[in-house]
Amino acid sequence: MQKYHMRRQDREITDQKEISEILTQGKFAVIALCFENEPYIVTLSYGYDKGKNVLYFHTSAIGLKMEFIKKNPKACVSIIDDQGYILNECGHAYRTIVIHGEIRIVEQLEEKEYGLDIMLHHLEDKPEMVKEKALKNKEIYRKVAILKLDIISITGKKGR
Repeated sequence: MQKYHMRRQDREITDQKEISEILTQGKFAVIALCFENEPYIVTLSYGYDKGKNVLYFHTSAIGLKMEFIKKNPKACVSIIDDQGYILNECGHAYRTIVIHGEIRIVEQLEEKEYGLDIMLHHLEDKPEMVKEKALKNKEIYRKVAILKLDIISITGKKGR
């Protein structure tokens, strides 16, 4: 896909540390998928694995997003750091990143465990407590669906 320049270059986020901060602090991502010219968009919680430069998502094993992913692994993801609308200025303070990548359904049990662990450490203050309550045996991992997004590119923009 052709890379377009950002019209408002004064708002472009180019600092990798700031982009990483948005990824690390975010809790949910909006994922856009497409198949045969039909778009589909869904919001999911995620976990960011900085070392592997991937995002992991937990989801239902059945549904429209799974069908789209099986047919077309290309995805566009948006993560927003919404700092609020500015009253009486008709403005908004925000930072946002747009990620292009390839998403796939994780099949291997070990990678499912790894991806869910990344998510719990990203989302929870006490991930071990959640593991003890909800992930008591390997059968639970077999039933859960984990998606993995390999990040190809990231662009960022901020306002105010």
